[in-house]
Amino acid sequence: MFFQAVTTSVDSTISRLRLDVWLDITCLFKTRSAAQKACKGGKVDVNGQRAKAHREVSVGDRIAITRAFRERQLVIVKALTEQYVAKVKTRTLYEDATPPPSEEEAELRELVRLANRANPPARLGTAPTKRERRNIRRLKRGSD
Repeated sequence: MFFQAVTTSVDSTISRLRLDVWLDITCLFKTRSAAQKACKGGKVDVNGQRAKAHREVSVGDRIAITRAFRERQLVIVKALTEQYVAKVKTRTLYEDATPPPSEEEAELRELVRLANRANPPARLGTAPTKRERRNIRRLKRGSD
């Protein structure tokens, strides 16, 4: 059996596409459900207005995505397709218009990264490890 190479091209006949589908196809979110949650949470704006997952986007729309630590990613829709394309080719579907971070923002991100490395976030919803229990006991008794 021989396998044929399948080439996918951007479909120029599509004029509108659901926002959550487009965000998933462009790999701006890992899954469509993650894109839907972001839309439902008010993290995605289209042309300056909050957008629901079922909103249709078209070429030229400006999409703003709020990420962690209030980082905003701005993209402009350049093309639409209903088919999934290789991750390398997804960059042809949009133009990233995100301004570079200011020096203050970059410094703040670096400080947060270093703080998280020194003190990793607590594991939520799990029992403490043996080492953590010992530390808790020491704190409750006072310094021994």
